Amino acid sequence: MSNKLTAFTELPAVDVSGLYDSDPDARQAVARELYQAASEVGFLYVTGHPVNRNLRERLITQTKRFFDLPLEEKMKIYIGKSSSHRGYVPEGEEVMVGGKRDRKEALDLGFELADDHPLVTAGTPMVGPNQWPDLPGFREDVYAYYEAIFDLGKHLIRGFALALGLEETFFDGLITAPPSQLRLIHYPYDAGATDVQGIGAHTDYEFFTLLLPTAPGLEVMNGAGEWIDVPLLPDAYVVNIGDMLEILSNGAFVATSHWVRKVKEERYSFPLFFSCDYHTRIAPLPELVAPGGTSKYAPLIAGDHLYAQTAQSFTYMIEKLARNEIALPDNAKGLSSFGQFARHPDKQDA
Repeated sequence: MSNKLTAFTELPAVDVSGLYDSDPDARQAVARELYQAASEVGFLYVTGHPVNRNLRERLITQTKRFFDLPLEEKMKIYIGKSSSHRGYVPEGEEVMVGGKRDRKEALDLGFELADDHPLVTAGTPMVGPNQWPDLPGFREDVYAYYEAIFDLGKHLIRGFALALGLEETFFDGLITAPPSQLRLIHYPYDAGATDVQGIGAHTDYEFFTLLLPTAPGLEVMNGAGEWIDVPLLPDAYVVNIGDMLEILSNGAFVATSHWVRKVKEERYSFPLFFSCDYHTRIAPLPELVAPGGTSKYAPLIAGDHLYAQTAQSFTYMIEKLARNEIALPDNAKGLSSFGQFARHPDKQDA
């Protein structure tokens, strides 16, 4: 298999309802569409999913309640107070490629693990308990949404396994207690934001991302290095390939570069970064390396890659690095080491 990313001008839409069908032919039909979208575009709309509208509306309502709180209340659960990178991210906390600070605030949550879980007691980065705001019903509504979207992710990872010609359950054992992060992101209204990026251009570090946006603003880079707008599609999720699938597929799928630009209107965004377990070794799968061919990527540890990218983009972690309180894992890659953005460095100041 070889990547054939195209100069696409819009995203394909894939109805994934067949992934829930007991008929294997129905699941294979979806897998064929997933393969085409992942290899030619790297981004797609997912429709036909079972995440109900009520769950999504409750998520949005609770998110607005949180971001309407005074800054001092939100800072009570500042992400820098967490040992597992969970909590409130104030505006300007993130610094993406080129040293540009983001025009947004966020609340970062993840797969809930108790303090006595073996991964937590071992001091594994990026996993552990969440920091929750003191808002009645917030935790219940938001985590119910997390569980629903995580289940959709588990079905999608089976679809991608089939798409790559693997056993359907090939990846199941890699997602038992992953650092799969759900971000609740708020882009405030800014009438002067014409040429201000909302989030720096990047690829996502995990298997893939499931995104629920409430307003336009997302742009993705096509195979020609052009930025393509991603309009809203009612009831659809936007899915993009992450670094892990690019490596595992030996480049058959590409982690497509993207950013949020020209955000004038108030906007909320809810990405779930669907990851594998922290200690998973990621390397091109032998099944996907052509006979006589070579692996295009050096192996890495999934969690170490996620941790390294995070440590280079969050101010509180950059400061800890400078004070030698933490260190990057061995062979850590720099930001934007994957995707078209890495292949088109002239676009970095677009």
